Amino acid sequence: MNSVTSTPPKRRVLFLCTGNSCRSQMAEAIVNARLGDTWAADSAGTRPAGYIHPLALRALEEIGIHHSGRSKSTEEFRAAPFNLVITVCDAAAEDCPLWLGQGRRRHLGFPDPAKVTGTEAEVMVAFRAVRDDMLSQILPLLKTTIEV
Repeated sequence: MNSVTSTPPKRRVLFLCTGNSCRSQMAEAIVNARLGDTWAADSAGTRPAGYIHPLALRALEEIGIHHSGRSKSTEEFRAAPFNLVITVCDAAAEDCPLWLGQGRRRHLGFPDPAKVTGTEAEVMVAFRAVRDDMLSQILPLLKTTIEV
């Protein structure tokens, strides 16, 4: 007798930010790279910038994550079924006080590394800090979120 093992469907998470060029993109890439067996992540912005910040991509590459996403609008995902919607910046929390699509909402604020001024090396420190904070906050949250 053959037994068929059924893999549970991946849970879906949407990361929201204003421009969808830094923080939400990094969160999407981190989750898809580190928890892709159980979670499928997307990201979007309330006012998409139309590009992904090159230092966000560099910060991800430093930890072995290659991300080839694109800046997307929240409107693309309004009808999509998400288990969880996480805003990652204060501006998105203010611009999107009510997520009209499916999914429980949560806010995890991270400072905007693109607003840091200084040399490229100094700005890169900010991108790394946000990336590392996301690794230490988002991954444990999703790992312990059994049913949403």
